[in-house]
Amino acid sequence: MTYIVNGMRFGEEPDPGQCLRTFLRSLGHHGVKKGCDAGDCGACTVWLDGDPVHSCITPAFRAEGREVTTIEGIGSPGNLHPMQRRFRDAPGFQCGFCTAGMIMTSATFTEAQKSDLPRALKGNLCRCTGYRGIEDAVNGVAGVETATPGKAVGTSVGAPAANDVVTGRAEFTMDTEMEGMLHLKVLHSPHAHARIVSIDKTAALAVPGVHRVYTWEDVPRKRYTTAIHTDHLVDPDDTFMLDDTVRFAGQRVVAVLADTVGAAEEGCRKVDIEYEVLPAVFDPEEAMADGAPQLHGTSDPFVRDPVHNTLFEIHTHIGDVDAGFAAADVIHEGTYVSPRVQHAHLETHGSIAWMENGRLNVRTSSQSPSIAKVKLAYLFALRPDQLRVFCKRVGGGFGGKQEVISEDLVALATLDTGRPVCWEYTREEEFTTASPRHPMALTVRLGAKADGTLTAFQVRNVSNTGAYGNHGGETLFAGGAAVMIYRCPNKKYDAYSVYTNTVPSGALRGYGMTQPAFAVESAMDELARALHMDPLALRRRNIVRPGEPLVAMDDGPDDVMFSEDGLGKCIDLVDDAMARTADEPGPGPEWLVGSGVASSLHETAPPTEHISEAWVTLGDDLMYELAVGTVEFGEGTSTAHVQIAANQLGTTPSRIRLVQSDTDRTGFDTGAFASAGLFVSGNAVLRAANAVRDRILEFAAAHTGVHLVMCSMDDEGVVCGDQRVSLAELVALARARGIRFTAARKAHGSPRSVTSNAQGFRIAVHQVTGEIRILRSVQATDAAEVINPAQVRGQVEGGVAQGIGFALTEHFQVDAEGVMVNPNLRNYRIPTYADVPRTDVLLVHSSDSFGPLRAKGMAECCINPVAPALANALQDATGVRYRSLPLTPERIYSRLPESQAVRPG
Repeated sequence: MTYIVNGMRFGEEPDPGQCLRTFLRSLGHHGVKKGCDAGDCGACTVWLDGDPVHSCITPAFRAEGREVTTIEGIGSPGNLHPMQRRFRDAPGFQCGFCTAGMIMTSATFTEAQKSDLPRALKGNLCRCTGYRGIEDAVNGVAGVETATPGKAVGTSVGAPAANDVVTGRAEFTMDTEMEGMLHLKVLHSPHAHARIVSIDKTAALAVPGVHRVYTWEDVPRKRYTTAIHTDHLVDPDDTFMLDDTVRFAGQRVVAVLADTVGAAEEGCRKVDIEYEVLPAVFDPEEAMADGAPQLHGTSDPFVRDPVHNTLFEIHTHIGDVDAGFAAADVIHEGTYVSPRVQHAHLETHGSIAWMENGRLNVRTSSQSPSIAKVKLAYLFALRPDQLRVFCKRVGGGFGGKQEVISEDLVALATLDTGRPVCWEYTREEEFTTASPRHPMALTVRLGAKADGTLTAFQVRNVSNTGAYGNHGGETLFAGGAAVMIYRCPNKKYDAYSVYTNTVPSGALRGYGMTQPAFAVESAMDELARALHMDPLALRRRNIVRPGEPLVAMDDGPDDVMFSEDGLGKCIDLVDDAMARTADEPGPGPEWLVGSGVASSLHETAPPTEHISEAWVTLGDDLMYELAVGTVEFGEGTSTAHVQIAANQLGTTPSRIRLVQSDTDRTGFDTGAFASAGLFVSGNAVLRAANAVRDRILEFAAAHTGVHLVMCSMDDEGVVCGDQRVSLAELVALARARGIRFTAARKAHGSPRSVTSNAQGFRIAVHQVTGEIRILRSVQATDAAEVINPAQVRGQVEGGVAQGIGFALTEHFQVDAEGVMVNPNLRNYRIPTYADVPRTDVLLVHSSDSFGPLRAKGMAECCINPVAPALANALQDATGVRYRSLPLTPERIYSRLPESQAVRPG
């Protein structure tokens, strides 16, 4: 059999039943990605005789004697295919994991297909971009700009890895081969709650190629939390690497190590386990009731009330809410329900471990290699110098990789066997075992005077943390910040993080704020209707203003400050933009048309301590090396860091060589989450670059005998009075004296400011099917000083798209036994190109940020107002208030007869 790949002939034959994707990757073509292995996402798209196919569902034998072309075969970094160039220049990517497949599909489009992208791109998914950048790329619309020396900030420069991303050469976690590598697979619990009576490994160990079968008796018996924070004490140590009690369907029970993935999977099937099934509870209100099954004992002092399955509670108030309600002319109360939502980053979790010179190396898909290292060192009693953890490019995260959930077992197996070990999650494992957004039920009670002035603001939040408490307390605390957006003398917040026999919840974009934002902003709209007020007028009357305290759960001092009315400006921009299209007709007589707006505030860094260290060095080759621990997974921090450094050093981004996310080569970094990759790490980069610049200037001043204030630096050297000294000369002089132009600086996540957002939608609702069509989408955001305009727009567009999925399409369905029944992208339904409108992104420029050069991170906050704005538009269109997400057509249609005021468009 002969296979021709990118013009080269191969004599290798695929294994029986092997798909084309895995065969191509075995030949070294790592641009062919795995996002689903079910033909749903398109990340594996290649050409077969010039036609795009999903290689994950194409049997490899069908390629015999045919021309196979992968992303590596259509162009190289120095000789790009026209479509690769378009995706680079748009830019048409963020994390870049879907990009190869997108390019391979798009490069075959006819003009007719380009005019119908909703149909043409239906087989390719992107979780990052919101698809506008991809549309621009397909249509040849360029957005990338070239920066002049010292003027990088404020320019839409391209990503440092752009050429490698669009040619498939950018390395992601699993894009490597190691001699002698073993494969690990995990057997998951079929029960929501059970005690393991016995495990028989005999048949599994007899499977050819199986080396080890690990159970709870074979791993360190240490409690820990999988959540990643600088201070691990904010999360409960309620987890074991493998346990003799399982608390959710999908919990890992046994790990099998084998020569191949197939052998490891067969070994999992052969393990014989006897379970004692225990009573389970899935609803948090039921879990808190007397007599409910208990998930955890009393051994963890962090757990507030193990008898009632309560991990953490918050009870706080300001003023007197009872008096506030007594003084109100109108009172509104409603309960708003937000479901589980999966991150659905196209690169699944995965890690590779190996030993090198007596040290454990772990290459992983993580948002924080520094803290992953700390946890692994604890679990396996390793000194810091015995362990290296690092990341290549990470294929999306959104908070899902703010956990240590794949690194521990590969580390265990490598330490045991001395062999390289890899474990790559399947898409089903992502859905059934990785940590989704916390389901929350929030009861909001608001009191107001007839003129709209709030007199009382009360919220009860019940959060389902699932079987384990990773992020359970921190998201509950973050949710309390949802009440800080409005001024009110009487506030009360009661909140409960509750254990249930469901998949553990975790961190997801918006981090504890997205669900309360849906509740509070929906309730404010309902209150406005009860007051017969315009919803925006009610918001303008009550939003917090500069100089006023951001009172959320107490009136004590904090480190959050703001001095400009960014929120008011955002509301005004959205109001004006929506008014311009308010009279445009809807799709037709069967459609109801309505508009809705929502707003939000988000702190620019997490309340727990966030730390980052950056190193900048001018090398002998006159390139500046920037080393920073922050991971790049599509949020654009790499580009921003390079721009900041180039700006301060008077040079261009092309002169900055970036080293990142490697505990051997970079300083400590808490992690890329909560927009801290820009706000905190960006400040560390700024300070390190300034320190190197100052050191060069001081050396040049001493060398020339010119006063320091007369010296200035540019791309090529230093001008001191009427003398110019080149960088090459300065480096040589310094080297001769044993001096290096290098500096390290740290930054911390305090003090903080706030980011404001307002979102507007105009929608049409079909009276027969309940389908929603988004006619207009606009978001205004207080971006402060913008580092990279194209990246800011892209982050907002991506956040809006993810928020649309949260609100309309994504449905995490669980049966009566606690088992997820739709663990795949096709049935879970993240938004496709056809589902996402073009969002107008309006920027408010302020200067009240403590971020680098007064910038604010945009990746986190933009999702928060999306769902409530859609729910508010839906009520405006139908006259019916929907308080539970997602707003699926069947849910909408079932209640349309309640409408008292249908208004055809």
